[in-house]
Amino acid sequence: MNSVKKEAFLWVCIIVMLVIWVGVLQFTATPLTINWEAVKKLPDAVTVFVVLSVLFRKWFWRWRIFKGWLVQVPDIEGTWDGHLQSTWVNPATGQGIPPLRMILVVRQTFSSMSCTMFTKESESHSRAAQLAVEEESGATTLSYNYTNRSKADIRDRSPIHDGAAHLRVVATPTRMLEGEYWTGRRTTGQMTLRFSSRQLLQSFPESE
Repeated sequence: MNSVKKEAFLWVCIIVMLVIWVGVLQFTATPLTINWEAVKKLPDAVTVFVVLSVLFRKWFWRWRIFKGWLVQVPDIEGTWDGHLQSTWVNPATGQGIPPLRMILVVRQTFSSMSCTMFTKESESHSRAAQLAVEEESGATTLSYNYTNRSKADIRDRSPIHDGAAHLRVVATPTRMLEGEYWTGRRTTGQMTLRFSSRQLLQSFPESE
């Protein structure tokens, strides 16, 4: 997942490193000149830089101040609530099936992400997931591959299978994920979800 604009990130690293070095020199009352005494303070500056880098990758990248010009992917971690509508038609009746309630839990770090889907009957876990940003339009999409495991008592009609989803990330006026999915069972369908909470659910809500 390409989370940052590489050129901007490189310049930020260089500038931050220089600022830290100057700060260390001032804090230690070392003259601001390029000499051996100043060079000996470089390890201290590098230590501070590494700590800030860890903090950035852990938390700071989510801050709004970095969005757009440095961090180019949105923070979509949390629980998304919605439904999926399969295009499958029962050959015996000629009828489709009603929309199925679903919960999508997205876990996201600076450099990786995963998606878990829950319904009343099954759950899916992603094997690979990524956000992609279109340079010209700025449109963001979430794509992931997954394996679905249904509950044991319905596995005769809903076997374990693989699939993939491709969802558009909508920020305004309502935070949404919408797009399509397809499976190894030769079925396809649509997903529509709205952001529900930053809480990361671990199962389908019992109240449902």
